[in-house]
Amino acid sequence: MRILYFSRGYTPHDFRFLSSLADSEHEVFHLQLEEDARKVESRPIPAAVKTLHWRRAHSKLSSRNFLAYRQALLEIIHQADPHLVHAGPIQSCAFLTATTGFKPLVSMSWGSDILKESDRNLITKWITKYTLSRTTLLLVDNEAVLKKSLVLGARAKRIVKFPWGIDLETFSPRHESLLRRQLGWQENFVLLSLRSMEPIYGVDVIAQAFSLAVKENPSIRLLLLGGGSQEQKIRDILDQAGVTQYVNCVGHVCQKELPDYYQACDVYVSASHSDGSSVSLMEALASGKPALVSDIPGNREWIDANRNGWFFGDGNVTELKDRIVSIAQNKPVLANFGANAREKAEQKANWQNNFQILLKAYQTAQRLTKG
Repeated sequence: MRILYFSRGYTPHDFRFLSSLADSEHEVFHLQLEEDARKVESRPIPAAVKTLHWRRAHSKLSSRNFLAYRQALLEIIHQADPHLVHAGPIQSCAFLTATTGFKPLVSMSWGSDILKESDRNLITKWITKYTLSRTTLLLVDNEAVLKKSLVLGARAKRIVKFPWGIDLETFSPRHESLLRRQLGWQENFVLLSLRSMEPIYGVDVIAQAFSLAVKENPSIRLLLLGGGSQEQKIRDILDQAGVTQYVNCVGHVCQKELPDYYQACDVYVSASHSDGSSVSLMEALASGKPALVSDIPGNREWIDANRNGWFFGDGNVTELKDRIVSIAQNKPVLANFGANAREKAEQKANWQNNFQILLKAYQTAQRLTKG
């Protein structure tokens, strides 16, 4: 089968999909909507994957150049002659493909495109519904996205629930962290935050809560990874609170280094306001780290309260602060919570197992088109 994998940029998630597809029996093409976007994945596209390019340099997709994009995509589809197009997010790559009329179209939700973007305004809601109505098969990563997709008009028989998963060997429990020793934090209680510093991920909520928590318990520390449009705002929160000496701001970390950062923490923390099945949450659980996360539908599928992690109210700084302080005072429970976290990852987040769901979905999409 010839598969055209069409995504917005090139991220670690895209690398995971393309690598596995490259190792399959299929011929794989990759098309990137934003060719000039900053790449957040340092590993090259697998050699077996054929990279396709737009016919000429162009500006970011907008209503003014949409027809030109559509024509260019039609030409690319004609050039590659795929048996199937796998496209997402919904409002960009999948929508553009849907307007060409190509079938079978396997649209893949990236979580927030369904949970958040579809409600941004009447136009994005219409785009979402249009795309879902012309999708052969929809891939969703959790129950919250599935339920919202049904509300938006997707047909239940044409939805496949497909948790993305992670490499359980790369992300696994280890007994010692060299990084933690280098920081001199062996006796401290260490939190890890690595979501992008964008409004949807609530890293500002973590910064505020941590600033309050460390004043109650000065042994608490924060590993703060990533960057984004709110980076300066978050640094200002920490600086104005006078707690920067308790924080290690790392910036972007390559995929190869990530396992060491999970091992350096006691608890993974995420204050995301909207999420599908978060890959970083899966990585933390697989690394044997309990998670302290916002109480949103996507997180509830992975966290069993007071077994492998804890919840706090979405956006509630005070509740998050109280949770941090309470957990830091009860460190002996972390070992059991960590073992339960790994067990959950082994049950639900095994990429090798979950990838087979994707391959079967492709076959189903072809059958539906022929039928």
